Amino acid sequence: MTLCIKNARHLDAPVDLLVRDGKIVTMTPAGHHAAPEGSQIVDARGLILMPSMVDAHVHLREPGFEYKEDINTGLEAAARGGFGSVMCMANTKPVNDNASVTRFMLDRAAQTHPHGPRLCPIAAATVGLAGEEMAPLQELKDAGCVAISNDGRPMPGTELLRRVMEYGADLGLTFIDHCEDSTLARGWVMNEGPLSGSLGVKGQPPVGEAVQAARDIMLAEYLNLPVHIAHVSSALTVDIIAWGKARGVKVTAETCPHYLTLDESALDGYNTNAKVSPPLRRPEDREALRRAIKDGTIDILATDHAPHAAHEKERTLDEAPCGFTGMDLALTLTWQLVREGVISEADLHRLWSVRPAEIFKLPLNRFEPGDPADFFLFDPEEKWTVSRETLYSKSYNTPFLGQ
Repeated sequence: MTLCIKNARHLDAPVDLLVRDGKIVTMTPAGHHAAPEGSQIVDARGLILMPSMVDAHVHLREPGFEYKEDINTGLEAAARGGFGSVMCMANTKPVNDNASVTRFMLDRAAQTHPHGPRLCPIAAATVGLAGEEMAPLQELKDAGCVAISNDGRPMPGTELLRRVMEYGADLGLTFIDHCEDSTLARGWVMNEGPLSGSLGVKGQPPVGEAVQAARDIMLAEYLNLPVHIAHVSSALTVDIIAWGKARGVKVTAETCPHYLTLDESALDGYNTNAKVSPPLRRPEDREALRRAIKDGTIDILATDHAPHAAHEKERTLDEAPCGFTGMDLALTLTWQLVREGVISEADLHRLWSVRPAEIFKLPLNRFEPGDPADFFLFDPEEKWTVSRETLYSKSYNTPFLGQ
């Protein structure tokens, strides 16, 4: 089949796009060429043409926690949100620490979404995510894993972390670290500061994230190996990453739309839907992260999509689990940053498509001949209300409900 998208807007220019058999044929200025005879024509006037996004950090919950999310509903939320590839973390039940779990995930994705989005499993760094014994990384790579992480359970032992980074690098797998000092963070509910004090709950200091990031970066420098810092939430961690990059360390990092649009005040009133890990920080941290995605200190955006059932969030603030759903809302939230002038449309492409595909060696559509035809059309003027009826994820634990 030949598809011709006409009069779309791409990086502020009107363009026509020609696609055949799942590949880009050509993208030209609008009206430059007539549509080939017999092609399906779509008039995209008023719509923005964007490369499909890559979400490098999601929790699809299957196997084991299908009441929160499953691969079918998670990939549907991804597709509706503009994602062509999603990298799913290993904290399932059983943990994705062996090839049989990896193959199960990929089989489920092929059954439910044979034409995409692509499911890209992330291997557990350690057996059972227990932080004691390295998982069989070669087996996991051969089964289809694209990266390594102990996400949600920070790596306490630096010697084991070193071995994971070294072995992973030999396999072409980058290690993704959830940076959190588990002793400083024990029992936390939200960011540590005046608000946590006034609410009477234990806070998590941002230095705990920065300390672990500094350890990872120094180890990466010593070994001359890559490391990726997950869901950066604080200004101090941004400074540590900038320091590492200035020294030439192969460090990359991500943050999430909620750290760019919210701050700790969202938890005022004990709002469990605003409880996330790492926690929402101060307005000053949010502004530092906004600068960091613009200047490249933070390389990519990711959602950290973490669905939970409604009854799990309907608990006290200290009992409710951490996490937001994110794939349904990521583009809408990020587009608001474009509207505000925080980032440009080209920055959005870099943060959501180009850099994550480069870092994790995934298919990338640059709209050049032969590229995979992974793209979507986006109406920047459409308004909608976030509700259970408008979200495609099985869960709807987001602080943006009703907006």
